[in-house]
Amino acid sequence: MYTIDGTTRMIRTTKPTSWTALCLAALVATTLAPQAQSADRVAVKPSNTRAGALKQALKIVDESRTALQSVKDYSATFSKKEVVGKKMIQQTMQMKLRQRPFSVYLKFAKPHEGREVIYVDGQNGGKLLAHGTGLQKIVGTLKLKPTSKVVMKENRYPITQIGIFKMLETVIGRWERQPNNTRVRFFPKAKMGKKSVRVIQVVHPKQGQGTPFHMTRLYIDNQTRLPIRVQQYGFPKKSGAQPPLIEEYTYSNVRTNIGLGSRDFDHENPGYDY
Repeated sequence: MYTIDGTTRMIRTTKPTSWTALCLAALVATTLAPQAQSADRVAVKPSNTRAGALKQALKIVDESRTALQSVKDYSATFSKKEVVGKKMIQQTMQMKLRQRPFSVYLKFAKPHEGREVIYVDGQNGGKLLAHGTGLQKIVGTLKLKPTSKVVMKENRYPITQIGIFKMLETVIGRWERQPNNTRVRFFPKAKMGKKSVRVIQVVHPKQGQGTPFHMTRLYIDNQTRLPIRVQQYGFPKKSGAQPPLIEEYTYSNVRTNIGLGSRDFDHENPGYDY
């Protein structure tokens, strides 16, 4: 895991990988393998002008929202880290996503290389189609509700909430609901691997109803203006302790408007292993 600490340095930590459920394949999230480098300066420090700083942050993310309006579909390497129960789940997969109708294809890279998941809004009785590999493939293709216990056992969100669009809208919604409980910092020239990104860090000092996270970091590609990573940290268990990472979702190698069609989300596609 790579994070920006209270100075502006990037540090690397590791978490054990735990993964057992058969078809959790279809859900949201992220972790990115390339090395990240430090942000070189802080543009706005936390101050008493919290509302003004948050207004600036919302203006920046609105630019990302505008950039997303022209994106009809995309492919990406989708990675996630998230705590479910007491376990840290880590997954990396290749993704195809189409906005209308909302359609998702996932092929796992690690763990369980080759596992595939398809979900199309309005098709297959509202269920996702998933299959495992090796001995698990003997079971065949499973049709599962996105919120079924077998799926949600090791995932924080259903596949219906996956994607860059919904990631951004969720972050914006939480920031807008906490205007008087925020401290904002900007890292305009941070690095995520070799990619130049802008990082917006929002801290909610006070824990309360409607405040699930102590700190959020949103990474925006400086070239495309697309949001490509979000990190959410919980409240420290004791004063002075570091906030624990709860979830991290990363979209890398993003290619937009590549002309994805129905065949890309069809389990009978000969290029898939259903």
